[in-house]
Amino acid sequence: MSGSAGAPLLPLAASTAHQPSGARRALAHLHVAEVIAGLILLFLLVAALAPQLLTATDPLAIAPASAFTPPSPGHPFGTDESGRDIFTRVVYGARSSLLIGVAATGIGLVLALVLGSLAGLGPRAVDFGVNRLLEVLFAFPGLLLALLFITIFGVGVTTSTIAVGLATAPGYARIIRSQIRSIRGSGFIEAAVVLGRSPGQIFRRSILPNVAAGLFALATLGVGQAIVWASALSFLGLGAVPPAAEWGAMLSAGRTYISVAWWLTFFPGLFVVLAAASATVLGRGLQRRNRER
Repeated sequence: MSGSAGAPLLPLAASTAHQPSGARRALAHLHVAEVIAGLILLFLLVAALAPQLLTATDPLAIAPASAFTPPSPGHPFGTDESGRDIFTRVVYGARSSLLIGVAATGIGLVLALVLGSLAGLGPRAVDFGVNRLLEVLFAFPGLLLALLFITIFGVGVTTSTIAVGLATAPGYARIIRSQIRSIRGSGFIEAAVVLGRSPGQIFRRSILPNVAAGLFALATLGVGQAIVWASALSFLGLGAVPPAAEWGAMLSAGRTYISVAWWLTFFPGLFVVLAAASATVLGRGLQRRNRER
């Protein structure tokens, strides 16, 4: 009796032992590109939060005798026209570049959430008005809209950050509007209305949590785009300006010497591409997982 009663436990235990844990299943679904992108962003995060762990040199310290030193063991990324170490400046530039990208993305998403919620939850007249406004904003290319804002309000890091955020908001707003309108007709929303919950409670408890996952994926994609646009504005002299340790400003300063010192523009440009591509890869991965759920 004991043998027959215990027999079914063996296959059950064996099958349980061979079942992968949640963490293992999550790792198994990670693509190689996503792992590489995560490592790159981890390095940039360390550079932004604790650059002294990666370099002990002052990014603004000049050494005229070492000007235009090509990449070498002493200066892995070479030096610029004032003898400043490019590796140190790239590391310290991660803080300002990532901060601008994250802040601009946050501004764009907050504005998009307001506009998308008004269009998705408001009456037909409000939806019509918001859609017409978005169409007008869409008539301007994103970078041109940012340039128009800077022309009106002046040049600077803060202005360029707000300008990039405003330029990205229309696209996010349309996505949020479509998500909210699809959720608004769901059964759990009707149940919340029947239970007598206020519109504010329904938005906070039922609508916003369902939109949040998509917003996180949008934010990850948006950071990469914002870094590229902010670097482009700095390259044009409309954001951070030399000798600031910011990737776009470094590109702007190095373009004068591109024929004799290629490393001045190559390494800052490389990190702009790496940051944008890594954020995009992770954002696409998050979007794919949201669709699979």
